[in-house]
Amino acid sequence: MNWQDRWETTMMRNYGVPPLLLVKGRGSRVWDDTGKEYIDLIGGIAVNVLGHGHPDLVAAVTDQLQTIGHTSNLYATEPGLELAERLVELSGAPLGSRVFFCNSGAEANEAAFKLTRMTGRTHVVVASGGFHGRTMGSLALTAQPAKQDPFRPLPGDVTVVPFGDSAALDAAVTSQTAAVFLEPIQGENGVIVPPDDYLTAARAICDRAGALFVLDEVQTGIGRTGAWFAFQKFAVQPDVLTLAKGLGGGLPIGAMVAFGDAATLLTPGSHGSTFGGNPISTRAALTVIDVIEREGLLERVLAAGAQLTAQLPEVSGGKVDAVRGRGLLLAAELRGVTSAEVDLALRAQGILANPVAADAMRLAPALNITDVDLEDTVSRWGAAFDTLGVN
Repeated sequence: MNWQDRWETTMMRNYGVPPLLLVKGRGSRVWDDTGKEYIDLIGGIAVNVLGHGHPDLVAAVTDQLQTIGHTSNLYATEPGLELAERLVELSGAPLGSRVFFCNSGAEANEAAFKLTRMTGRTHVVVASGGFHGRTMGSLALTAQPAKQDPFRPLPGDVTVVPFGDSAALDAAVTSQTAAVFLEPIQGENGVIVPPDDYLTAARAICDRAGALFVLDEVQTGIGRTGAWFAFQKFAVQPDVLTLAKGLGGGLPIGAMVAFGDAATLLTPGSHGSTFGGNPISTRAALTVIDVIEREGLLERVLAAGAQLTAQLPEVSGGKVDAVRGRGLLLAAELRGVTSAEVDLALRAQGILANPVAADAMRLAPALNITDVDLEDTVSRWGAAFDTLGVN
């Protein structure tokens, strides 16, 4: 029985059968079960920020597992304490900020949703097209009807406004609003970048209403846009920040960081996670942060992103109008071809990307992608688009 048949026989049908069985990864390259090599431009959906098999990450996780692997939240471990301190430091937040660890972005947003209830208010405002997870609470915040409709009724009093529309956000937020949940850049909706003043306006709107400002940086955080957190480019400070994906570099971890008064809202017994903050995942996250700092990857992200943004349209035969996004969270805007067609053509040439929308291909490669990998990406990208014919 081949692996596709095994998948069909044993796996839940919430995913389609994947197109490839990947068996090995090194840096920004992966190989399938036939031995074919690919340049990995999606990185486990913005997770593998150090690529595959980074020696520092392998060594840290191996050492931690040999030292102590799991204690639950009944006891403290040094990696968890240190990671919480580092995240608060990197955020530039004042003293008194606090961290809750979990296992994923959905769990981090679920925790943030629960935290907002501790304000005594229940109304939440979110943006259309936003994605905050698929658990029932985080799904209530995910304003994508195709994902929500099969599971209604969903919890919460949630109002949806257009993303990037400050006036609509202002009109929706009232004295009864507990929180506004936003992504600095909408990743799952196609890497949609709002106006430059949007987050600043949202912060002011929340302040006027006494509502919490929650930023979901599950996809944009940990250097993805060229800063530790995307909000730092806009001189705003959220009340709550949610993280996951790249934080663990491939190990499952999520985090909710709360600042100021919001940091005091959860009390003993109000929330928990058996695996959250486990020493293996927190040690991995510390290693990710160390490598990003040591190798200057925030600057690397900006340079690599600028190269892809400039060169990919040039070799696309008029089928890519532009590349949008920031840093290494990008989407190629397609013209005259569908993302499904492009996905097949890229895969045939040895590139893995993500058809995130019918007219957009998402790219979220490792932050340490090499010059050779970038040069090969541009060459293979051009070859793939050559197979798609002339517009």
